[in-house]
Amino acid sequence: MDSIQQFIQTCNNENSCNFMNTISNNNTSLTTTTTTTASGSSSSSAASTITSNTPNSSSRYENQKRRDWNTFGQYLKNHRPPLSLSRCSGAHVLEFLRYLDQFGKTKVHTPICPFYGHPNPPAPCPCPLRQAWGSLDALIGRLRAAFEENGGKPETNPFGARAVRLYLREVRDLQSKARGISYEKKKRKRPPPPPPRPQQQVPPPQGASAAH
Repeated sequence: MDSIQQFIQTCNNENSCNFMNTISNNNTSLTTTTTTTASGSSSSSAASTITSNTPNSSSRYENQKRRDWNTFGQYLKNHRPPLSLSRCSGAHVLEFLRYLDQFGKTKVHTPICPFYGHPNPPAPCPCPLRQAWGSLDALIGRLRAAFEENGGKPETNPFGARAVRLYLREVRDLQSKARGISYEKKKRKRPPPPPPRPQQQVPPPQGASAAH
């Protein structure tokens, strides 16, 4: 499963599985175009112009999502017995995530480890390596979007199954306790409401008499 191995080798970042590092000379890599122009018959040298086109974050995301989708498809083909996408369920998605766990790079301490709950352990320990919660969460988000973009119905999306959401939540809580890292999102402070505008007094209409 070469594609799976390539996929695993790119999951070294705790917060995202970036497949761009495994691609060389592909459509999303930095392209360089050299243009040589001659100034005339009397000129003995040519000018070279190099233009670099850096893909924006949107194109990187789309390419990464497409690669994730192809990798999951390859996993289904290599499954024993082989699985079709129409028969894929949330249970198979969990099986895929647990399969990736054995290639993880994130140390997750066990409760009996002296460094349990320590964000920066001072020494190595024999605790297992796992896929970081942030990597799995981002991966499922991309696969969920790719499923619907490839004709899947939202109500049958296996990546949005309740079992998958619960699994990700359990992984987040387990890693948060084991590594002493909080994954809670910081609440944005709302700006104070603007002060009320003073009401302007409307002058009485012209010609109106105060007394009769």
